Amino acid sequence: MSWFKRQGNTIESGVEKSVRTEGLWFKCEGCSQVIWKADVEANQQICPKCGRHYRIDARARIEALLEPGYELVDLELKSTDPLDFSDLKSYKSRLKKAQESTGLNDAIVNATGMLGKHRVVLSVMEYSFIGGSMGAVVGETIARAVDRAIADRLPLIIISASGGARMMEGIVSLMQLAKISAALGRLDELRVPYISVLTDPTTGGVTASFAMLGDLNIAEPGALIGFAGPRVIEQTIRQKLPEGFQRSEFLLEHGMLDAVVDRRELKSYLSRALDFMQPV
Repeated sequence: MSWFKRQGNTIESGVEKSVRTEGLWFKCEGCSQVIWKADVEANQQICPKCGRHYRIDARARIEALLEPGYELVDLELKSTDPLDFSDLKSYKSRLKKAQESTGLNDAIVNATGMLGKHRVVLSVMEYSFIGGSMGAVVGETIARAVDRAIADRLPLIIISASGGARMMEGIVSLMQLAKISAALGRLDELRVPYISVLTDPTTGGVTASFAMLGDLNIAEPGALIGFAGPRVIEQTIRQKLPEGFQRSEFLLEHGMLDAVVDRRELKSYLSRALDFMQPV
């Protein structure tokens, strides 16, 4: 159909009018429905039809949980590439690209602020930074979050989203598992609450260390949680795994989690948990 365009005192025909819709809709991976993208964004990146939780970045999680006026801390640390790791694509170039795309120095952000009526230390992993992998900087940043919680007797919340240890830092990365676990042991001795929130995905060494050491371990719906991936396990044991294996609901059913909590209810859930764990 032709549209008319007025030019001064004349009318010009033959100009096609179009509305750009590219990128405004997408097909949900959970329910296969075509969803208006703005509806998902307004719903904390959750499908309004089936409730599928899509990944969100560290800053969005902090904004959703802490009251205005929070403070970002421990942002100055940067990896020095301790092993001078080089492969087909150098580690230094991957770090630089990740830093430019995320605006972060590494795959972690620490913050202090109020969650409801509770002042907390919050440490949030950023999956889009080299898969949220844990190297020396991530380990040291989380250790500093634990130190802050110890020094000020503040509850600690860590939100995990990681593929595990960062292979480009080798043993330096693996050392962080013991380092953080030891720090959490000191926190536990002081009876300061630690809540671990596991999101999609939480795997590898992160799962094998601090992600499963919380006084309360909770996860978002449908999150992939485990040490080795399901394909590796199937190839190793030569058996077909059960439906939903390594998803948060499966882990809850088998006693590996304390709760599975919708992202939209997470702030109120954490606040109630802290009311119980640390009355004020």
